[in-house]
Amino acid sequence: MADSPLIRWLSALGSDDTGLVGGKNASLGEMIAGLGAAGIRVPEGFATTAAAYWAFLDANDLRRRLTETLAELHNDGSNLAGVGEAVRSMILEADFPDDLAKAITGHYVEMRERAGRDDLDVAVRSSATAEDLPEASFAGQLETFLNIRGDDALLDACKRCFASLFTDRAISYRAEHGFDHMKVALSVGVQRMVRADKGGSGVMFSIDTDTGFPGAVLINAAWGLGETVVQGMVEPDEYHVFKPLLDREGAAPIIEKSLGSKNVKMVYGESGESETVETPDADRHRFVLSDDDILQLGRWARTIEDHYGKPMDMEWAKDGDSDALFIVQARPETVQSQKAAGSFKSYRLKETGTPLARGLAVGDAIAAGPVCRLSGPDEIDRFQEGGVLVTGMTDPDWVPIMKKAAAIVTDEGGRTSHAAIVSRELGLTAVVGAGNATGQLEDGTDVTVSCAESEEGLIYEGRLDFDIEEIRLEEIPKTRTKVMVNLGNPAAAYRWWRLPADGVGLARMEFIIGNMIKAHPLALLRYDGLERDVQRQIDDLTRAYDSRTAFFVDRLARGIARIAAVHYPRPVIVRMSDFKTNEYAELIGGAGFEPAENNPMLGWRGASRYYDGPYRDGFRLECQAIAKARNEIGLDNVVVMIPFCRTLEEADRVNETMAEFGLERGKDGLEIYVMCEIPSNVILARQFAERFDGFSIGSNDLTQLVLGVDRDNDRLSHLFDERDPAVKSFIGSLIVDARAAGAKTGLCGQAPSDHPEFGRYLVECGIDSMSVTPDSFLNVKRRVAEAEQVNIVG
Repeated sequence: MADSPLIRWLSALGSDDTGLVGGKNASLGEMIAGLGAAGIRVPEGFATTAAAYWAFLDANDLRRRLTETLAELHNDGSNLAGVGEAVRSMILEADFPDDLAKAITGHYVEMRERAGRDDLDVAVRSSATAEDLPEASFAGQLETFLNIRGDDALLDACKRCFASLFTDRAISYRAEHGFDHMKVALSVGVQRMVRADKGGSGVMFSIDTDTGFPGAVLINAAWGLGETVVQGMVEPDEYHVFKPLLDREGAAPIIEKSLGSKNVKMVYGESGESETVETPDADRHRFVLSDDDILQLGRWARTIEDHYGKPMDMEWAKDGDSDALFIVQARPETVQSQKAAGSFKSYRLKETGTPLARGLAVGDAIAAGPVCRLSGPDEIDRFQEGGVLVTGMTDPDWVPIMKKAAAIVTDEGGRTSHAAIVSRELGLTAVVGAGNATGQLEDGTDVTVSCAESEEGLIYEGRLDFDIEEIRLEEIPKTRTKVMVNLGNPAAAYRWWRLPADGVGLARMEFIIGNMIKAHPLALLRYDGLERDVQRQIDDLTRAYDSRTAFFVDRLARGIARIAAVHYPRPVIVRMSDFKTNEYAELIGGAGFEPAENNPMLGWRGASRYYDGPYRDGFRLECQAIAKARNEIGLDNVVVMIPFCRTLEEADRVNETMAEFGLERGKDGLEIYVMCEIPSNVILARQFAERFDGFSIGSNDLTQLVLGVDRDNDRLSHLFDERDPAVKSFIGSLIVDARAAGAKTGLCGQAPSDHPEFGRYLVECGIDSMSVTPDSFLNVKRRVAEAEQVNIVG
């Protein structure tokens, strides 16, 4: 059928038609027409126009009736539920005028003919004419109906879409934002159904939703229809793709793959209605998307973002019959993209606490208040303003309560669930997917909800003290001396993307191993000799991977890559594992592979583990992970650093071993640094500089060994001081000799932050860089600038 004032084919629509068919449908048409040539697949279909909506109202004398009923809404919203129910009932009880009904069913017939099927399933989606404006978000207000088949079912779904323009949340939102209820129309989009019930689906953003980091595409995925992800019914898989490397030949820039539990999925029931069923164990323990699928979606997200010229929020589906991917919705991202780019707030806990529950962090703030556990939104009278809302999951009916909360905690949901989306819109601290928070957090007890430490959100017992600092980027001075940051937690890396750091001076591999892998590498390699309970723990960790060693290499490589991506192309110096033997023994399966040492600080650690003895095979896996991060994922800004290298012979043996394992100094631009933490590194600095590209001064160990002070001995703590003349003499000597040999020098530690005069000394010596924790970066940067100015004046 040809287009009419009432119906338009999606392929005939574009972004300029928002007033005609709403933002959602206009965007679908824009993608079909403008991005089809780029290979982006969007299911075909049609949309009813705003004129069709008004024709429906006028045929049933609803404009007057709706206006009169909506006028009865109290300013405080106390009768919102009753007004909303009355308005929706009027629409649902009304009849379609004949011409509109024939236009809808006629286009549906043509869709069936095009598909060559008499029983074509369609998705029926609502699109408001004021929807998806950059300054507004209508997430969860309007209805979508899936697996609709037949003329009568289609007309019924269209009517229910019209009625969803008056959900309680939609009415409340328009009232608060000054939208006239009777000047907003509803367009219905009808698209060919993607058989995601047999495949998978989810949500993706072309920007990180919690930090605004623009370099990553965030993809959530679950089995079956996408409503489980949107509604927060499941913990989905999560993937991150680094956009700047998507065009590099041979690169596969997937910097995060996290397996979700995906306990349930939504499929078609025997009657054709959607139903939720348990996900089979085999599917729960494998990823929904292949690497090729992830990269394809990442490219599509970047292309869509480039086309619209703004960060985008998209929904995708994978057809289980054809294995083809489709984009089924795209709209502007409305939270992070609206934040001012010139400054950001940094939250920091000033004291430690006892964690009571944990889940996925939404945002990066901290809040505190009394727990209020609610089982449903009808318990709103029980909620105290400023409390911490704790519940299973949320939907649009919860919004009036959410607006009164200091923080929100839900048992279910991922970072793109309803609770997460609305919490970001409202600027609330939230932790989602917390498991059994409703059982672990007692009603009325004070808690602190922290999303400021990493991607993991923690709920602590009691009210903890915390700091809030606003950092204005234009106030950060430029310096000759590079000021870098120390990072070990990949999940926290995005939070600091706005800092103008000169790279990462210390990324601790052992932190990634301890938190993301958790198992001793030799336990993965010598699995058959382990006790059965240890084997079961390793089975749980590795079941999504082809092999246990693939698990280690992949998890470590992507953890490194995530840190490196935030600072790309600036250098990110990754220190190979520097656990002490007692720390290695604490990893799963580690006790059987580590000796008991009286003084692990001076024992079998650092370089001595790498080239000989039982750990050599574990070091091989570390090298493979570095190679994967640099060569396969594409983050070639990764620099390798060797810790605790005692002798020149040891340096040679480590370099030979690394070359054997695929990491050859100078090949493909690979630089290898050495930690300077032993007096021999300083005394023989020129010789070490022949073997390494740079030195990173580890001031704690160097102070310990220069002064002969055990840094963990409380009785000797008054003697442990990096500012001691002997320690400073060693550091100054190293900087001079390294510069003469053409090697770079840096210091990673808190001494420049804790002792401003020590930072000035480093500047005077001409050190190339300092690396400090992100929360002390600003102060150190300012002090370095002041010290450099004094040197210039002097």
